[in-house]
Amino acid sequence: MFFNQSHNPSLLLSFLIFPFLTHAQNKVTIRANVDKSNIVIGEQIHFKLEAAFPPHEPMRFFLVDTIPHFEILERKKIDTIDNEEGIRLSQSLTLTSFDSGRFVIPSLELPGDTSMLTDTIPVNVSFSPFDPNQDYHDIKDVIDVKPEDKKKYDWYWYIAGTVLILSAIVYLLVKKKKTPAAQAPPVDPFTEAKQELEKLRKENLPSKLFYTRLVDIFRLYVLRRKGIESLQKTTDDLVVQLKSLKIPADEFNQLAQTLRMSDFVKFAKYEPNDADKQESFSTIKRSIENIQKHTATSPTVGGS
Repeated sequence: MFFNQSHNPSLLLSFLIFPFLTHAQNKVTIRANVDKSNIVIGEQIHFKLEAAFPPHEPMRFFLVDTIPHFEILERKKIDTIDNEEGIRLSQSLTLTSFDSGRFVIPSLELPGDTSMLTDTIPVNVSFSPFDPNQDYHDIKDVIDVKPEDKKKYDWYWYIAGTVLILSAIVYLLVKKKKTPAAQAPPVDPFTEAKQELEKLRKENLPSKLFYTRLVDIFRLYVLRRKGIESLQKTTDDLVVQLKSLKIPADEFNQLAQTLRMSDFVKFAKYEPNDADKQESFSTIKRSIENIQKHTATSPTVGGS
């Protein structure tokens, strides 16, 4: 087929450009930036990470533990924007530095089958400039303080001591009358986790409730088995704590993605399919079994 001269050149150009636009929209894109590249020592900067995923692309996010020469003061929750072009995840971290010099925030890797790295970001950290026009304030001499008369407060101590002794006597008398309550047998965290997973597998729960129950089972297990304070932690803080368990890298990345998937389902209105739910269930079950296998000789942390 040939185009005659009557065809509009812009129409032909659109046919040539369209495949490139379609290909670009189907790629995962990442971005990292800071709001200031020059700060003084102790000043805060905001470091933002973004990752955009086309439809049907598995979601994951950066694992930021530490940044050389910088301290992480605050980690905001991962924000999610869902539209026709896919899903965009973003997170803001508040940083500061107490070292002077020209430092570089290194490239961060987005986990996945294909390695993706953010750009490095240079940041200059300097001392506050000296202003010779400001008034000079000399060091003041030590001011003598007249000691207070303590004798008039002695009777307060006599009353407090008497009340303390009487309280101790009453406490001992009441304690002797109480019979010790029978203690419940210790809970085996691994057995309890397996039983709860089996219950969850048989129940047909909505996605949000399913992921909430699934992650709660895992959080309770690592609390009672490893003593990790997991119940009140955010998902990012929990992932950082789990690094101490020395889980193999592939299993750790799968576990971290499953924990973050729970946040996406609960807060980002993401609806997983049956395959996603089954894979998340298998990942949590396998992680619990592997942790139990590698710590079988360790003492069990009793639950409350």
